[in-house]
Amino acid sequence: MRLKQSIEEYLKNSTLHGARFIVDKDANWLERIFWGICLVASWYASWLLIKASLAAFENNAISFVVESSYRDWDTNFPAIIVCESKNMDRIQEVAEQLWGADHDFTLEEVLSEIAFFRGESYHTVHECGGEDSTATCFYSNFSYYAQLVRSSCVDSIRSCEWNNKPFECCKYFQRMETELGICYAINSMQAGKNNGPKLNMYSNRYTGPGSLKMELLTEATVFILGTEEVPTLVTPKTDFLVVGPYISFVRYVSKRDIENDEAIRETSVHQRNCRFPDENILDVHRYYSYSACTVQCRKDRQIELCNCSSHLSPNSPDWQLCNMDGLECLNRNYEDLSVIIAKWSRRRGRKGLVCDCLPSCTEVDITTVHDSKDNIYGHQSPVSRIEVGLLELPTERYKRNLVRGKLDLVVSIGGTTGLFVGASLLSFVEIIYYATIRPYTTYVNEKRRQQRLNLLRTVH
Repeated sequence: MRLKQSIEEYLKNSTLHGARFIVDKDANWLERIFWGICLVASWYASWLLIKASLAAFENNAISFVVESSYRDWDTNFPAIIVCESKNMDRIQEVAEQLWGADHDFTLEEVLSEIAFFRGESYHTVHECGGEDSTATCFYSNFSYYAQLVRSSCVDSIRSCEWNNKPFECCKYFQRMETELGICYAINSMQAGKNNGPKLNMYSNRYTGPGSLKMELLTEATVFILGTEEVPTLVTPKTDFLVVGPYISFVRYVSKRDIENDEAIRETSVHQRNCRFPDENILDVHRYYSYSACTVQCRKDRQIELCNCSSHLSPNSPDWQLCNMDGLECLNRNYEDLSVIIAKWSRRRGRKGLVCDCLPSCTEVDITTVHDSKDNIYGHQSPVSRIEVGLLELPTERYKRNLVRGKLDLVVSIGGTTGLFVGASLLSFVEIIYYATIRPYTTYVNEKRRQQRLNLLRTVH
């Protein structure tokens, strides 16, 4: 009975348009049906628009535009990452230290596979796996032997120039752990510990397009990536150079950045469908990027299949790294671990990794414009010369803008409820008031009134 009275009292005094006509004693049944239909239709239309606003806020809050106001831009140079890919002289030297001058030369192939592991280890499994393994094989601590073989920065890079100005190579090329082993990177967020010196590698209309030159003393792969990206086993061939001795390599690229509006940070990862580098959820690298995410994905899959990860997995504790049994397992599952495929490909029976990785919010588009290589004549030492530069300063860049923020959502919902039902925030507070506080105060006042009446009766 009290609930019915509270509802009638609320509808009589409510600020919601049309509600009082439903309980108006002077209204006939036709008027009440009319206003009931109007209220239901208004609330339903309001709900549909609110639902559409929520969906637009969740799924279409971001827009991309192309900016061309390039005169005042400072363009950061790509990260240049040098990863040694082969060094037979060093392998022979380490093999002689380990097994003497009269060692089995097949062990050099084993050492090469361990040091420059790319997912397959045919010679290692054939020579050191099973019951007929060679007595001098090693069966664990592979990362130690890989480090013995890999060259230091000083033995890998020399004669560096930025815009034709020499600089000390290994002061700015910092050590970087990757799934390809130890590399050396300049202008990369992932290299070093962020406490080393940084070379200013920005280009603008005053400096002109930037250019980096260097000489390499070993066979290597030179990656040209965004500053947050890392080399992987599946890096596209367009993003690296395979360099060898006595050859001069020249590559000019164009670069298109992505700029983010400041309000983009207020949105969720789901809304913008990307992650900023500092929104890291990975173990293998300090900053998030799509390529770093695929490295984590491969490591997780290796642990799932083989209960260990590759001995070259970056920033991994020793207890997670594979011994010989684990290496044999990785070799058996090479096809499942070496290729990244879409989910629908997996359903069709194709082998490969399915990685749920979002792109970085700051990733860049780097396109090769010019490639050339020439022989180096008259040079005594087996070096290669590398030049990587911007062909021209960029004239366009993408910008990610926020078109539907939290304030826009509040305004949209408030405008919809105000238009259709005449409601405000206080209108919904009234519901709570009449459902809880009002019945209580009515009960208390009624009780006090009854006590006063009883007191008056006693006095008289």
